[in-house]
Order: sequence, then C-alpha cells, then structure tokens
Amino acid sequence: MRPQLRTGFVIPGLGFGEAVIFLILAIIGIIFILLLSAVIHFIVPIIAAVVIWFLTRSLLYAGIAFVVVAIIQWIVRRR
Repeated sequence: MRPQLRTGFVIPGLGFGEAVIFLILAIIGIIFILLLSAVIHFIVPIIAAVVIWFLTRSLLYAGIAFVVVAIIQWIVRRR
C-alpha cells in the first residue's frame, strides 16, 4: 500500500466552512475596530452636536456644529 501524498496547503482540523466563518468574523472585527476608532476620533464634535441639539432642538444647528468642530479639530491636529 502506497502512502498518500497531499498537495497544497492543508491545515489539519480546519474545514472549508470553518475557514469561511473565520474570514467573515475577521472582516467584521476589522470593520468594528475601524468604526470604533472613527467614533473615538469624532468624540468632541459628537459632544458639541449633542449639546447644541439639546439647547436648540434643531438637527440643522447640531449638524453645523458637528461639521465646524470637526474641521477645527482637523486643522488643530495637522499642526
């Protein structure tokens, strides 16, 4: 009886379905980390927009405050 020769890269105990699930979970994890870093980066503009919204109850003014504070934060960080 001849021994079987395996060709290609095979991880023992890792089937195709498990590999697909691993890749999907890895992609979801990367997206979650990127979203979390964006929220942390924009925490000051978010707080400013929420304060303006509570004071005026206007989404327009809150949006303008968010954009203005985000631009100011971007300019200050570039220096």
